[in-house]
Amino acid sequence: MIKPFHIETKNLILRDVRPSDVYDMFRLDSDPIVHKYLGNKPRTTIEESEKDINYIIKQYNTNGIGRWAAIEKSSGDFIGWSGLKYNNDVTYNNTTNFYDVGYRFIPKYWGKGYATESSIAALDYGFKILNLNLINGIAEIENIASNKVLQKIGLQFVNTFKIKDVDAHWYELKKEDYEQRMS
Repeated sequence: MIKPFHIETKNLILRDVRPSDVYDMFRLDSDPIVHKYLGNKPRTTIEESEKDINYIIKQYNTNGIGRWAAIEKSSGDFIGWSGLKYNNDVTYNNTTNFYDVGYRFIPKYWGKGYATESSIAALDYGFKILNLNLINGIAEIENIASNKVLQKIGLQFVNTFKIKDVDAHWYELKKEDYEQRMS
């Protein structure tokens, strides 16, 4: 297994997802509001959340990256997850083998800027530490908040495509554009 991961931002601790996060992950993913733009299929059992965590841990070991648990510094609460994922087992927008930035938070923590804050940390990690050349983002077109976050952090709209008959936006950010933005 890779060494434990830990990044701190102004308001968050981003760390590796652990088996002990199972009840928090279930609380996140069993909420139908959270899954409104994720196919409307919230988790119904703890075992599903255990599988999700095992999948993320497998990504760490296989791909060297996976989503991170997001902990609110001021409360110590698990608020959801954020970070990068290497997509080599799924195709979106006719693309496989791509990195995307993503986030999912418990609704109580929405609207606090945590998606933006954690995603900027993920982009920084992806471009500076992993030396990626391109990071993508995906959001259903009706998910206005996520589309705004992806644009705010610098990703550029490329096109609209379908995910299981639902329209989604495909975004990308190239390393050179990121570096130019940060200078």
